[in-house]
Amino acid sequence: MFIQQVIGLIIIVCFIFRLFWQKRQNHINAAEFSFWLVFWVIAALAIIFLRQIDGLVRYLGFTASGINVLLYLGVALLFYFIFRLRIRLAKVEGEITKVVREIAINNKNYK
Repeated sequence: MFIQQVIGLIIIVCFIFRLFWQKRQNHINAAEFSFWLVFWVIAALAIIFLRQIDGLVRYLGFTASGINVLLYLGVALLFYFIFRLRIRLAKVEGEITKVVREIAINNKNYK
């Protein structure tokens, strides 16, 4: 393994330990824990099998290395998550507006 792979795996192991600590302290729920655990395990596997990913990428006809393809997929996934987060934020803002409007109407009737 290259030194970069070892460093990457050490960092991922630290994140996984932190994840278990956060779960033990009840800072995250079971669904969040499962999502992030799967995420970090997949990231570790991607680092471990980077040469095989390079071979797969070449076989599929891409000219970039496996790590570049993984980076592109990661960026695309982040943009998707940002899009989903923006939609959820707009929904929450709409619900807050409804609640505040209802409270204002109810308080006006009491005066």
